[in-house]
Amino acid sequence: MFAMTINTAIPMQRLLTLGLAALFATAAHAAAPGITGPTFNLQASQAYITQPDGQAVYSWGYGCNGAPGGYAPAAIGGAFCNAMQLPGPTLIVTEGQTVTVNLTNNLPAVAGNTSMLFPGFNVTTSCAATVPAGAPGLLTCEAAPAATVSYSFVAATPGTHTYYSGTQGDLQVEMGLFGAIIVLPKAPVADAACTDTLAPAGNNATARSTWGEADFRLSTSAYDHPATCYDREYLFQFSEMDPAIHIAALAQVTAKAGCSAGAVGCSLEVPTEPYHPAYFMINGRSMPDDMDPNYAPMYPSQPYNGNPHMHPGEITLLRIIGQGRWQHPFHEHANHVRILARDGNLLLNAANTLAGPLMFTTTTTPGVAMDGLFYFTGRGLNWDMYGHNGASADANAKLPCTPDANGYNTGAPTAINYFEWCQDHDKPMQAAPFGDVPAGGPVTLPDPNIFKNGTWYGGSPYLGPDATTRATFGTCTGLNSTTACSTTGTTPPSGTVGNNPSKEAGFAFMWHSHNEREITTNNIFPGGMMMMMLVDSREFVIDESQ
Repeated sequence: MFAMTINTAIPMQRLLTLGLAALFATAAHAAAPGITGPTFNLQASQAYITQPDGQAVYSWGYGCNGAPGGYAPAAIGGAFCNAMQLPGPTLIVTEGQTVTVNLTNNLPAVAGNTSMLFPGFNVTTSCAATVPAGAPGLLTCEAAPAATVSYSFVAATPGTHTYYSGTQGDLQVEMGLFGAIIVLPKAPVADAACTDTLAPAGNNATARSTWGEADFRLSTSAYDHPATCYDREYLFQFSEMDPAIHIAALAQVTAKAGCSAGAVGCSLEVPTEPYHPAYFMINGRSMPDDMDPNYAPMYPSQPYNGNPHMHPGEITLLRIIGQGRWQHPFHEHANHVRILARDGNLLLNAANTLAGPLMFTTTTTPGVAMDGLFYFTGRGLNWDMYGHNGASADANAKLPCTPDANGYNTGAPTAINYFEWCQDHDKPMQAAPFGDVPAGGPVTLPDPNIFKNGTWYGGSPYLGPDATTRATFGTCTGLNSTTACSTTGTTPPSGTVGNNPSKEAGFAFMWHSHNEREITTNNIFPGGMMMMMLVDSREFVIDESQ
């Protein structure tokens, strides 16, 4: 579908020095969780959100006004939708549905009116029927304090969309009044009918079923086009925060508590310039909090995480929205992203095939959403990352690799090495000891503290908890054989960095903003807009509910 590129990950010594490797021991996962409609009862209210530096930041956000109609995906348990969250609840609907959003303004009276905009949709409101509770604003119908207004529109276009406040946007969006809408196609493409994917149609679904993985997708395809099928999906909303604005808003809300809405002097006069963000967030959290589970109880107002996790060869749908005021140059290591659509507009050429660009960096634009496809296969590493070794007693070390037309082992979706790049089959990581560059190959690793072809969060450049024991180390025949292995082998076994070697072990590629300040929290690294894309072999069952 698109060419593989292996991009340099952050040096391992920096991660180890900072203790980040320990994060992978209890690696969290993500999906695209939200609430289902087509009717949503929401409110705008106040609460505090947490930051990794220990700060609790006064904020506003949309939340549920009562129990929602339901949660999706169904495989995720323990979901909640509190009265305020940042970002607001992800609204999940189906193409063609008439969507109704009832918004109650539970912000402090001094905050004045609030509202919601739904870019890309033809919206009708209850304003005329509810005046003065619903007051016409500059952009849309606004809810006065303690009042409710309704918005209605037809979800005519599948894809990822945004919503946000249309009232005093420089303050209210900054305070946290924004969220996402996911419109699922009315007639999604069945797995067996998908095209323009790496694997034969339906094979990834077969592999998932074989290993007992739950299906955490909201749909089988992002659009009603067979080239938009996917195996996993993640929603990333990028926003920034200037704490000075939030501190000023809290001070005025406190000072003017009890005043009557609309009375003289009962309004906020919070300066929003100059603008100096100190917090940079993905789904309302900063690194490392964004790697904690969805619906983690320690983040009652920040329920969504951001930590992609996949198997080699899986097609992963990225739903990306720029919230806030700044652009953010987000870079996904290990491959480019094929852009599918922008604001629900599928990018096709005259032949009805995908026409979106390959992006090295998916730069977000405030108020703009995009959908893209990503995958990782290991092609181009130039060694056998599955650790095949003909001398091993382990049958999994002798699995064949039969290339398909694209060079991948896709004929056996139940095998551990499903989707292996066959050109690298049986290639050892090192044919010479550590550091002896002229004497060996095909690959001689650098110092293990500064690995650069991705960070091996399992402690080994071999994929899977048992791959290290199967692998060939120079003249060594495997770690389970002779003592020569311990003297010749120069790569650590799986599990030595952050994971139990009997469980999860794989690769971690950093996904992060290319603006260096944006990978800090209040100017302290690591933090901000950063996460890990975790790659595991098939024997590890990825559980997105954690």
